[in-house]
Amino acid sequence: MFLTNVKNSGNTIQPKFNIPWNDIKRQRILLIWTAIIVIYGVIFYYLPLVGWLTAFEDYKPKDGIFHSSFIGLKKFKMLFSDQTFIRVIRNTLAMGILNLVSTFFMAIVFAILLNEMMFKGYKKLVQTISYLPHFLSWIIVTGILHDALSGSGIINELLVKFNIIDSPINFFAHRVYFWPIVAFANVWKETGWNAIIYLAAITAIDPNLYEAAMIDGAGRWTRIKHVTLPGIRPTIIILLLINVGNILNAGFEIQYLLGNGLIQSVSQTIDIYVLKWGISQGDYALGTAAGIFKSLVSIILIIIVNKIAKHNDQESLF
Repeated sequence: MFLTNVKNSGNTIQPKFNIPWNDIKRQRILLIWTAIIVIYGVIFYYLPLVGWLTAFEDYKPKDGIFHSSFIGLKKFKMLFSDQTFIRVIRNTLAMGILNLVSTFFMAIVFAILLNEMMFKGYKKLVQTISYLPHFLSWIIVTGILHDALSGSGIINELLVKFNIIDSPINFFAHRVYFWPIVAFANVWKETGWNAIIYLAAITAIDPNLYEAAMIDGAGRWTRIKHVTLPGIRPTIIILLLINVGNILNAGFEIQYLLGNGLIQSVSQTIDIYVLKWGISQGDYALGTAAGIFKSLVSIILIIIVNKIAKHNDQESLF
């Protein structure tokens, strides 16, 4: 894109751009693939938003979206007058914050520790082992957790053997254990994968900075504090901004698979609520309203955190 001239219209200066046809032909493959991605996004991300209209209607599948009667914010009022939904919001926020803090912090720590390893062969082995859990489905992960934490599982056997507890604990019968179990599962499954981008950011740091710090007598921890962490700070802030918007995406599979009647009051999330009331009970409008609430909160959180970052002269998304 080239600036050819500047046209003054009143008080506004409007630049006029001209793209040479040769440049378009030379980059036609890129333009074609870009157009395909844009079309894909419109079809699968934006067109389905028409379904949000059902949250404001007494939606009946047989009537369709455009022929159901309009009821305004009735479904939203029902949501916030439902104590179950209020409890579900609490559960989702609590598990989302726990997941964010634990996985975000552990990924940074793990990436720094991997970077400090001197033996490349051992480093690659640890990286490979840490990445593998990411590719396991939640059904497999929850199966492992259920077997390990059951009354006859390895965790109870070790706790009893080392006299930490007198008798086995049924971890899935006590509400106090559920949120830590979910946080631990997310850390175990995603830490290695999330550390990849931090490792990439660390490799982009100028090696001369480390050499200068060593010449000045800086030890390993001092180099981490004054070279590594400042070097990856922009990456940390950008990823934090993105992940804050996912706080209400606390999960569905692990809570649904590990939850039971005894711990239902702490295991249900907004996604499970939508499944239960929006699909299983056939109240699609109520489920859509819950989904809209979730999306709006995520957008508001991203905007707030982004403004805080800009106010403090940090990296921002927009």
